[in-house]
Amino acid sequence: MPIDPAVAVGASLGETTFSWTSSDVLLYHLALGAGADPMSPLELRYATEQDLQVLPAFGVIAANLRQTKPPVVSFPGVEIDLARVLHGQQEITVHRPLPVSATVTARARISDVFDKGKAAVIVQESTAVDSSGEALYTTRSSIFARGEGGFGGSRGPSTSVELPDRAPDFVLDTPTLPQQALLYRLCGDRNPLHSDPAFASAAGFPRPILHGLCTYGIVCKTVIDGVLEGDVSLVAGYSTRFTGVVYPGETLRTNVWQEDKRLLVTTTVDDRAVLSDTVVTLC
Repeated sequence: MPIDPAVAVGASLGETTFSWTSSDVLLYHLALGAGADPMSPLELRYATEQDLQVLPAFGVIAANLRQTKPPVVSFPGVEIDLARVLHGQQEITVHRPLPVSATVTARARISDVFDKGKAAVIVQESTAVDSSGEALYTTRSSIFARGEGGFGGSRGPSTSVELPDRAPDFVLDTPTLPQQALLYRLCGDRNPLHSDPAFASAAGFPRPILHGLCTYGIVCKTVIDGVLEGDVSLVAGYSTRFTGVVYPGETLRTNVWQEDKRLLVTTTVDDRAVLSDTVVTLC
């Protein structure tokens, strides 16, 4: 059986110590499209060392920056073919603004396994602490494994976010590049689904798709720039549910509603939902 919830839930995924530098941060930002206007002081805060700030979403990928091999979905109680896997949800809580460089230790575990009938959802949690032992950020992610459900487990809680019954306060358009996935894969995700046309076709897609976490990062930057005047320190958390694929070269449309200490967000491509139930939590 590919998934054994009795073994998987609560299983430790170990402890990892890793580092990043300003060059890693710059590469990540550039892979999201930062610096499109090289004369903009706001863009240069993402794209040069001078007054460099770090997008909160960087914490989600920091542990995998040095990965050069395709990922495998092999955990205690979980063995799944990579071609059957999609990213389901992603969340990060930043306990303070991320530093330009750091050495951190992350402890990860499988927190839940849910049965969606035709698919299974595996949820992982990880907390990263700095060299002084102080928590820097916490991530929670889920992967959606097609064809792996039906084992009689819980369907899990609803994560739906109710949007206000009014027009959005902001409508932000962000083009992606045709080569966006080829740039982003240098940040540690070498899944061939995003670069190999034959692999993408075998997985049921007409061409390679953009990494979900690339869309996640692009929208994080779009909202911070378009609503928060580019101030990353105002963000305490960022969560989303991946509801559709993006093909490199498509334009993202992001709608934002302001609500107290939260920004409620949806992102579409040609009216096709790609990010839903998205919340940016403010400090």
